[in-house]
Amino acid sequence: MSLNIVMMATGEFALPGFKSLVASEHHICALITQPDRVNPRKKVHTHPLKEYAIEQEIPVLQPESINTPEAINKLKALRPDVVMVGAYGQILSAEVINVPEKGTYNLHASLLPRHRGAAPIQYAIWKGDKKTGVTIFKIEPKLDAGPMIVKRETDILPDETSGLLHDRLAIVGAEAVIEAIHLIDSDQAVPLLQDDSLVTKSPKISKAQGEIDWKLSPHEIDCHIRAMQPWPNPFTFLHRQHQKSERILILKVTPSNLSSTDTTKRPGYIVNPQNNSLLVQTGEGPLSIELIQKAGKKIMTAQEYLRGHSLTKEDYFGSQS
Repeated sequence: MSLNIVMMATGEFALPGFKSLVASEHHICALITQPDRVNPRKKVHTHPLKEYAIEQEIPVLQPESINTPEAINKLKALRPDVVMVGAYGQILSAEVINVPEKGTYNLHASLLPRHRGAAPIQYAIWKGDKKTGVTIFKIEPKLDAGPMIVKRETDILPDETSGLLHDRLAIVGAEAVIEAIHLIDSDQAVPLLQDDSLVTKSPKISKAQGEIDWKLSPHEIDCHIRAMQPWPNPFTFLHRQHQKSERILILKVTPSNLSSTDTTKRPGYIVNPQNNSLLVQTGEGPLSIELIQKAGKKIMTAQEYLRGHSLTKEDYFGSQS
């Protein structure tokens, strides 16, 4: 049979899943999404899900809060069998969750119960996970805690940033959404309770968390740098003799095969200022910087950067203070 489905989503992570539902045999009653946002230049932010819904002649609702009586009544009027949520951006009340007859489900970008919260993709890379994936679960009032009906797993690639993994998981998520809807429609969904003893949290990332801690190991720094791209971007400050400290983005690193011969070097200090590569001491040996970017400038390789900047053994990367 054909289900009446409401999609509740804002972030681009949900766009492939939304498109897959529109292309299915089911009826998409509406897209419920966050209100349009205006940037400091008074320009309305482009909203790909809303644009696609309008293109497909699907009604769009944009309540400031989905939990108000007015918004709930509009949702009820749509008579959805299922509400599918993906990167919506609002916490749903119990009254909203209970509107659809067959349940409200969420597309989450992790293998729950690991990485519950707002930033599961970033935390999976940051914490050095080898695998990640997507989970479709039935929403309950507790954050990301409901019973799971679909899981899809994938390896995290060695050079993958959060941005690249986001786009790849969005495609995996679209396949999971269709699988979940098929199971719900055919009454074959088997809810699996999450093991609360395995829960880890992935709260929203702040700009300050982009700062690189050179005291960590090369592997930990590499994971952090990849996790913080494209936002908030991994940064540090370059401190050079007799010059003002300069904020620098470090966009790619590789562990060095060399071991530091200078045991006096502290984390963040330049190991080889006269050579054609940029090695920096960490808490466990040197790390090779591959890509670097100065504020307002293009991304450069370490070799390109060194051609225009003379570094000494007294120069180092570290906090601004």
